[in-house]
Amino acid sequence: MLFKRIFYLLAIVLLAAACRSNGTQSKGTAMPEHPNVLFIAIDDLRPELGAYGNEVVQSPHLDQLASSGFLFNHHYVTVPTCGASRYSLITGMHPLTRSHIQNSAIAEYLSEKPETERPESFVHHLRRNGYHTTGIGKIAHSADGLVYGYLEEPSDIQEMPHSWNEFLFDAGEWGNGWNAFFGYAGGRDRNHLDKQVKPYEAAPVEDEGYPDGLTANLAIEQLQKLKKQDQPFFLGVGFFKPHLPFNAPKKYWDLYDESEIPVSPSPGIPENVNEASLHGSGEFNQYQLGEEKAGLDHDVSDAYARKLKHGYYAAISYIDAQVGKLMAELKKLDLDKNTIVVVWGDHGWHLGDQRVWGKHTIFERAVRSAFILKLPGNQYAPKAFDEIVSTVDIYPTLVDLCGLEMPHQTDGHSLKMLWEPQAGQSWRNTAYSYFRNGISVRTDRYRLTRYFREAEPTVELYDHQSDPYETKNVAADQAATVDRLLETWNAGNTGIFDR
Repeated sequence: MLFKRIFYLLAIVLLAAACRSNGTQSKGTAMPEHPNVLFIAIDDLRPELGAYGNEVVQSPHLDQLASSGFLFNHHYVTVPTCGASRYSLITGMHPLTRSHIQNSAIAEYLSEKPETERPESFVHHLRRNGYHTTGIGKIAHSADGLVYGYLEEPSDIQEMPHSWNEFLFDAGEWGNGWNAFFGYAGGRDRNHLDKQVKPYEAAPVEDEGYPDGLTANLAIEQLQKLKKQDQPFFLGVGFFKPHLPFNAPKKYWDLYDESEIPVSPSPGIPENVNEASLHGSGEFNQYQLGEEKAGLDHDVSDAYARKLKHGYYAAISYIDAQVGKLMAELKKLDLDKNTIVVVWGDHGWHLGDQRVWGKHTIFERAVRSAFILKLPGNQYAPKAFDEIVSTVDIYPTLVDLCGLEMPHQTDGHSLKMLWEPQAGQSWRNTAYSYFRNGISVRTDRYRLTRYFREAEPTVELYDHQSDPYETKNVAADQAATVDRLLETWNAGNTGIFDR
């Protein structure tokens, strides 16, 4: 398996090298004036793909997409939790209040609100400008676009009431969105099993035996319908995995030899860090039948860590296959020539890193996520960008690429300047993240985090040149660097934790 993996990665590298030039400009077909957009949101997807250098995970379709488009090696979300990260995505804004870093942000600030001159989201802006907008699955926080609790019956309250021409979801045998989101094979779900489940499952079922397979099929049906329309479209497709539980058809588990899966390179709590910067993996520990519980006072065994990572990788491979189906249909319908494709992970995930199993920190593992952008035509050569970019940059980028004007100022900037630089322009090369009473800024070399709390230390500095896994806070030893970076940090201080 290792030989095949090396051969495959070499082929991808050679293909990419053949396509790439010293710059991003290449002669060829230009983008259409108002291209379609296929936006694929993948829950909890940290940059754990072959395209990002992982030599174990099997992700051929996402790797192919990355090798033919733009791969962003250092993309960071603003908030490491699902709903708040997606609120920042659709609005292009950093959080201003504590409510903005909660999963309920979209429901609180958009649902049941009247339409105003300022669009509620970039999807809303596209719709106002002639785009037909269709949503499927988890685009905002809800699994099916409606506001209701995990154990409640679905409501008729839309999360994003002005953004969609239509919002669809096939819950299959699970019955509703949240049951499907926590679904196990055979129509079972964590909600109605009172959490008496394991945090993973490998069932001998086809892709449609879990909800994401149904989502892919529904998206294909919509592509076929959208092909017949005489207006550009925005199709948002939200996949659940690899969010917990790590459930996937057994055939995707069978792609891996569990003994070859490495454990975390940074399994301990970082030096000179207060445990208040981390958490005890409460979301993960809700799965009551898991063989071991996680906690800051102990490591899980290497064997169990490999089992869990096996499940995470299997879930990635499962979603990779669904993305492959969408890309094949896009090409079959001849829509690839006029459709922008975006793949975006809503945040990262600690796979035992810093002794955490989950997101909800402002360490690198929780805020760095996958981001791929494929433009139609061949005007631009594929490229992997090492610049620091943020989720808030996606709104202005898509508006720019779709030939529209920005309706208001956001905290982001169009990424187009990276592959089409203009004289006098320079990329800001910073990204800000907010959580756990803290604000963190990532630069090309450092991560500086400051917490608004009593527990010391309240300032953390990580040098990614010498410590890419953030194993040691060196703030006390590099006071001059901290002082210099605090000026950059201040630019992202929205006052969220001062109130």
